[in-house]
Amino acid sequence: MAFDEMYAADGSVRPPYAGVAKWLAGVNPEQLERRRLEAELFYRRGGITFAVYGDTQGEERIIPFDIIPRILSSTEWAKLSKGLEQRVRALNLYLADIYGKQTAVKAGIVPEDLVWRNPAYRPEMAGVAVPHGVYVHIAGIDIVRIDGDDFYVLEDNARTPSGVSYMLGGREICFRLMADLYGAHKVAPVDNYPDELVSMLRSVAPRGVDNPSVALLTPGQFNSAYYEHSFLADKMGVELVEGRDLFVKDANVYKRTTEGPKKVDVLYRRVDDDFIDPLAFRPDSMLGVPGLFGAYTAGNVTLANAVGTGAADDKAIYTYMPEIVKFFLSEEPILKNVPTWRCRDPKELSHVLDHLPELVVKEVHGSGGYGMLVGPQSTKSEIEDFRARLKANPETYIAQPTLALSTCPSFVASGVAPRHVDLRPFVLTGANGMKIVPGGLTRVAMREGSLVVNSSQGGGTKDTWVVDL
Repeated sequence: MAFDEMYAADGSVRPPYAGVAKWLAGVNPEQLERRRLEAELFYRRGGITFAVYGDTQGEERIIPFDIIPRILSSTEWAKLSKGLEQRVRALNLYLADIYGKQTAVKAGIVPEDLVWRNPAYRPEMAGVAVPHGVYVHIAGIDIVRIDGDDFYVLEDNARTPSGVSYMLGGREICFRLMADLYGAHKVAPVDNYPDELVSMLRSVAPRGVDNPSVALLTPGQFNSAYYEHSFLADKMGVELVEGRDLFVKDANVYKRTTEGPKKVDVLYRRVDDDFIDPLAFRPDSMLGVPGLFGAYTAGNVTLANAVGTGAADDKAIYTYMPEIVKFFLSEEPILKNVPTWRCRDPKELSHVLDHLPELVVKEVHGSGGYGMLVGPQSTKSEIEDFRARLKANPETYIAQPTLALSTCPSFVASGVAPRHVDLRPFVLTGANGMKIVPGGLTRVAMREGSLVVNSSQGGGTKDTWVVDL
């Protein structure tokens, strides 16, 4: 039975949702539908879209937006944010270690083959002193709630986490279309995120740079998150650039302008490692900038996030995060992992194979809801296909119980009904410490009974309010 964030077991409304319950009692389905359509129109006019790779239609889609906000109390948020800070500190220390002294591997905290054979591990980063010692400048930590008071980490995103534009867009929609409900709550603001982001990026500029120039590096308009790239560049007041707009000279990075070359000190890059520099990584791609990695290792430009951060956020390393937190911080993890079986372990693999129809099986390097098996929602042939995959390559999979993700009230075709949700808060780490805007992106499984919240799999979003009671 999923935990209902609005209603207690006895049917009473939980305190954070008292205002929402009162508001819902005063509106009818026609009014809610009108606001939903207005929200969709806002997204269309604003060009707030995403693309799905592999979609033969090649269409830009409007992500479904649920107009009923998710509510967290300030007390709940205080505990969650403390755990997020701890988690991201540990991720940064782990990355510094595997590219440095490698004490965690030597101490047996993490199996060495999971580090060295990880396709996201970049041996080129060994011994590179990243500016200010920060690897993960922007983290998106996926959080689920399955048993009431406790929050669990479902996944760490330390490469190029996306979705913050939907967080900001959702808040603007609620402020415009739900002013009556919004005004009845003391909602912690999120609209300062772009200012916090650009401030953080400037703080990690190479040492000795007094007035750093920041730019956002995008793969271009055909990237599924291009809207977000342009949105954030505009909100931060920085240049949106592609690889062709930049060049490297004397190990420094410059952008081409009508007034001549202008030096770039910090790149918020939304381009994957493989494509940032054809001279260092993939010579068959020109999305990046020839010589960029050399300028980076010379200490003349900061890349956020650092090259090689993916070595910390795959689903195999995830299973060792409790041990990583204890090893580097000498603290007990505040946020627990979801129970997970490592299929690389023969005993745990045996358990997974025996209980496959009950479990969720994920590829270690998979993302976006792809390459996974949801046992209870799969056919016998799909389960048997996955069984064969597991036996052939057990080290590439983990398994978890089918989680009864918590539910929030959502407005769907049938009216107001509970739908399963997760949460992606965004953690910024710079030279001056950490910042977390209160809330984050709530993703919601819009289909009844579905546990898959990814937009590419039919999920939507909703605004997340942290409120003082």
